[in-house]
Amino acid sequence: MDTLTRDALAVLQPGFTGTTAPAWLLRRIGEGLASVGLFGRNIASPEQLAGLTAQLRAERGDVLVAIDEEGGDVTRLEVRTGSSFPGNLALGAVDDTALTRAVARELGRRLAECGVNLNWAPSADVNSDPDNPVIGVRSFGADPHLVARHTAAYVEGLQSAGVAACTKHFPGHGDTAVDSHHDMPRIDAGLATLHERELVPFRAAVAAGTKAVMSAHILLPALDPGLPATLSPAALHGLLRAPVADGGLGFDGLIVTDGMEMRAISGTYGIERGSVLALAAGADAICVGGGLADEDTVLRLRDALVAAVRAGELPEERLADAAARVRALARWTSGEGAAEEGTAPAPEVGLTAARRALRVTAAPGHEPLTGPAYVAAFTPLANIAVGDETPWGVGAELARLLPGTETGTYGREAARPAEVLAAAGGRRIVAVVRDAHRHGWMAEALDALLAARPDTVVVEMGLNAAPPRGALHVATHGAARVCGVAAAEVIAGARD
Repeated sequence: MDTLTRDALAVLQPGFTGTTAPAWLLRRIGEGLASVGLFGRNIASPEQLAGLTAQLRAERGDVLVAIDEEGGDVTRLEVRTGSSFPGNLALGAVDDTALTRAVARELGRRLAECGVNLNWAPSADVNSDPDNPVIGVRSFGADPHLVARHTAAYVEGLQSAGVAACTKHFPGHGDTAVDSHHDMPRIDAGLATLHERELVPFRAAVAAGTKAVMSAHILLPALDPGLPATLSPAALHGLLRAPVADGGLGFDGLIVTDGMEMRAISGTYGIERGSVLALAAGADAICVGGGLADEDTVLRLRDALVAAVRAGELPEERLADAAARVRALARWTSGEGAAEEGTAPAPEVGLTAARRALRVTAAPGHEPLTGPAYVAAFTPLANIAVGDETPWGVGAELARLLPGTETGTYGREAARPAEVLAAAGGRRIVAVVRDAHRHGWMAEALDALLAARPDTVVVEMGLNAAPPRGALHVATHGAARVCGVAAAEVIAGARD
């Protein structure tokens, strides 16, 4: 196969379906494909995942195996059980960078143990808009400097375990009320605000040595009036790559695109044209496969890049440079990026962090529950990054601590307080909400429950943006499994 075609394959980071590698994927790895992206659909257990990555490396020893494992709400390793690690907002609420570093190190250790060597994390977005539908608890917080110090700590912890960090979503997805999975978000902040807010954590990530940065499909007219950041030379070359002396971030690592099948790109440019524009703008690796996961997609993108070079739309040296950067990171993960000696397991660090992140407000006279409860889980639609297959809440753990506890799930169309009260009977009600400040139907249902049953316990597992309410209010700062465990312990008095 010619060099041009091999380079076109090298810059792709495709996904696939199944828990074993399909023959087409192994064949393309042999032809030059240098990266593979894994999702929840590819993972059944740590042992299976280790076997899968070994299968990939039998074709190419230094293949980059990437995953979207943020911990917290966004988990692929534990997609069916919920994460053993709280997410970024919980870590930001604790604000102990040593703890953040330890959590990232243990998460990285588990990834490396399974053969994963590139993590599309951490999220360095400053969640300046509390109505943000896609970032929220995935951000360390709303203060740029807090986000910066924890982003740096996360990068250091993850990479000390031998797993390359991919800091996202450049130049910052926090100040938007639109999810780029569905449409093109627009941020109208000026350049001064961008430098003072969004870019602060990315500078910290670069200083901490992040090996990769992921671009966002967001339009920032102050930076580029026509093109989203993923496709913008002004954003990728003129800002992210530009020397610090010239006002840039001076980043020299791998630039990875967010998923090109997301509607912000696929619905406006198409994935083939979008991939050509992204490479030309300065991106090095094309992430695709969250929704498009087949050989046809890989071949279409490969051929589109080759055709663009031959037509003079994409400089051949730009494609060669991008492929070289992918291969350089692959060498790092298989050589000098090996985990530091003494990376001892720390299996309890995630639960420790979740416990420390709790914010508990008790009404006078409140006592821990001692008998069975009724958990009313008010469940909004999950955003695509999180997915709706990952369980969350406190019901399962409360049932273990308080036998006889039952859970009812209530969505927007079924949030009828009378039905909750009837199902609860004489049991105490534990109302579990998620971003109640963003969902009027949820806040109204909670109002009605508290009016009828003032002894209701409220657990907020999203952004803690509304005033505490209920006989006991527990803010977990995320919906990871360990956040639910920590909250249930408090409700049942299992921990002080």
